[in-house]
Amino acid sequence: MRGGPGRRGPGGRGARVRRQVAPGSWEVHARVERFVEPVVLLLLSERPMHGYELLERVPDLLGDERRLDLGNLYRLLRSLEEEGVVASEWDSGLPGPAKRVYRLTDAGRALLTQWIAALREAREVLDAFIGRHEGGGEVNP
Repeated sequence: MRGGPGRRGPGGRGARVRRQVAPGSWEVHARVERFVEPVVLLLLSERPMHGYELLERVPDLLGDERRLDLGNLYRLLRSLEEEGVVASEWDSGLPGPAKRVYRLTDAGRALLTQWIAALREAREVLDAFIGRHEGGGEVNP
């Protein structure tokens, strides 16, 4: 078995959220896929920011262990700009070389509202799941 215990499941598929670290002991990471996008939208809803500032503030909402790569952040920002969710302009009024400053558009505010609704729904499902585990009732909210 390649990758050690818990690294590959049936059919050779890798376990992305858990791994066995010792017999009977597991390391589990509850992943929230694509959560960086709503985090960036929320930060930009507070005020326009340049990329490095976003990079510094994202861990406030994602946690320090989920650091974001600068290249991935800029790819996300370019994609959001192509979709009309954010807009950017060069600002030479900041110290140092000119920086591209990103701001949320009206379409971006609408998308953030949709993200909030989807996250609330996911929270309800997770709360029901945790509640059932703790003896609080059925999983279906």
